[in-house]
Amino acid sequence: MKVICVAGYKDTGKTTLVTRLVKALSEKGSVGTVKQIFHHRFNPENTDTGKHFDAGADAVVAITDSELVTITRNPDHGNALDALADAGMDFAVVEGAKRSSLPKIFLGEMEGDADISNVVKQLPAKDEWDISSLVELVLEQDDWVTLGLLIRQVKSNPDIKMSGGIATFTGIVRKITDEVETTAIDFEKYEGVADKAIERICTELKSQEDIIDVVIHHKTGLIKTGEDIVYIVVAAAHRKELFETLVDALEGIKEEVPIWKKEYTIDGDFWVHDKMNES
Repeated sequence: MKVICVAGYKDTGKTTLVTRLVKALSEKGSVGTVKQIFHHRFNPENTDTGKHFDAGADAVVAITDSELVTITRNPDHGNALDALADAGMDFAVVEGAKRSSLPKIFLGEMEGDADISNVVKQLPAKDEWDISSLVELVLEQDDWVTLGLLIRQVKSNPDIKMSGGIATFTGIVRKITDEVETTAIDFEKYEGVADKAIERICTELKSQEDIIDVVIHHKTGLIKTGEDIVYIVVAAAHRKELFETLVDALEGIKEEVPIWKKEYTIDGDFWVHDKMNES
């Protein structure tokens, strides 16, 4: 899922640009939006759903004649984007969130705000923007990937009708290893080469008999303990081949994909390959 944030100060035309982007992007795929609202409660306490929520429900789903609205706790942009990706969106447009780390189109002047980062395009406020060029800009952004999104992609494969099952693997950052406590790992990939290696592994595994599809995604950057590192999704005709291929995919990543990791622990930081060479 491609993500772009439209940011700016008040009365710069954010909503206008978002609606124009949504209209253009919807011609290329499904679009979800995220709106940052701090000035009112979306689920008022005097409504039935508000009463459910205030009573302690962690999630409330409201159904109208034309809408399905899910209200949950822990409101942040990451959770919102994960929900859109899990729902199978191809694009997500976030309105507001100017101080987030998301890639953003910024309207108007930034007024020397040092907290604004990752601006991929700055445009005049309330202007006649070139929407087609902005669509191309969105397509250039990194993908926001969840396991749910990958499963949806595999299920959309026309050959899924021959599959008897889908198996997944999720690698996470382990907190305790041999009594050493890890706080985070920073993953760095060999740009271009790592992606081609993953693509090659998937292609080779899919060429095997009764393997319908194989999808792999490895995250990069700083990942904290308990957070996801890698997703593998395999669809196969039979369970024997299914689980064997899942293991083969994982071993292929470890042996063939040039991704390095720097581990941060309470006892110090080190590059994992350096640590292995010392032992």
